[in-house]
Parts: sequence; C-alpha cells; structure tokens
Amino acid sequence: MDFLSLAKKRYACRQYLDRKVEDEKLAAILEAGRIAPTGANYQPQRLIVIESKEGMERLARCTRDFGAPLAIIVCADTSAAWTRKYDGKMIGDIDASIVTDHMMLEATAQGLDTLWVCMFKPEAVRAEFGLPDEVVPVNILIIGYGAGEAASPERHDTTRKPLSETVFYESYGKKR
Repeated sequence: MDFLSLAKKRYACRQYLDRKVEDEKLAAILEAGRIAPTGANYQPQRLIVIESKEGMERLARCTRDFGAPLAIIVCADTSAAWTRKYDGKMIGDIDASIVTDHMMLEATAQGLDTLWVCMFKPEAVRAEFGLPDEVVPVNILIIGYGAGEAASPERHDTTRKPLSETVFYESYGKKR
C-alpha cells in the first residue's frame, strides 16, 4: 500500500473489540516509534505500554480508553530534549508527536485501529504511572481492533480543507 493510501485509511477509532494485540504487532509499532526522527537525534521520547487489565483500569482514571486492549502513553523527557537556541523552544513535545505519528501509521499498516488522545488529566497520568518531574505526558495512543465500521478513506475529500486554504508560497498569504 502506498503512503497516501495508508494515511487515508487511518481514522480515529472510538470503539474496540475485546481482542489482544499480538506481541509481534506491538513490537513493529514500537520499532516505528524508535526510528522516528527527533531534534538533533536526542530521542527524548519515553513510552509507557499499557496492556494489562489493571493498567487499562488505571488509564481509565486519567482519560477514556474506549474499550481498547492497549495504549501507549507517549512522554517527553524534558532533560533529554533538544532546545532551539534562538528562542529557547524545547521540542520534546514535537519529537513525541512525530514518534506517535510513526506508531499510529505502523498500527494502521498492521491492520489495527488507533485513537490519538490529548484529552487526559496530566497529573493523574503522573500519579498512576509514576512519571518523574522531568518526564511530561504528551499524548496517549489507543490501539486495538476496531469494532463497527471504519471511516471511509474518501472522507478527506469533504472533511479536510483544500490546499489552497492552508498552503502559501514564498511568504505567508501568497498564493501560487
């Protein structure tokens, strides 16, 4: 499957079957995150894999889990992230997002469905999963076999803005 077809196949799944994700599929997802690019190759991502019933119950105290059998809490170690010298922007959150995207697309390639979750209680995640002060939870990737019908890959034709509204050439606001 070519990249655009894969990207269009991915959708925000909010209902999952009670079916465990196979270890080899999880390993491929984690490998996709491992090879993701990060600022200056500092690799500040810290991943917490949640797959036990007890772990998913703890996660449910922080956010909705949508009945998924697996989640990865994607964090950034702020003490290990690259910082842009011109304005002091620490990019650990960007690095963690790139890692999440790679894992999300690999999950899709593995025949799994995902939901990228940013609506969670950060302090609850810290408490439930023992995060040290320098490790910041950025997002949670929910993974499993979707229940119900998947969203159509063609939905992007109507749900996404046309490029003419979001792309400029040479300077902001300049159209081609």
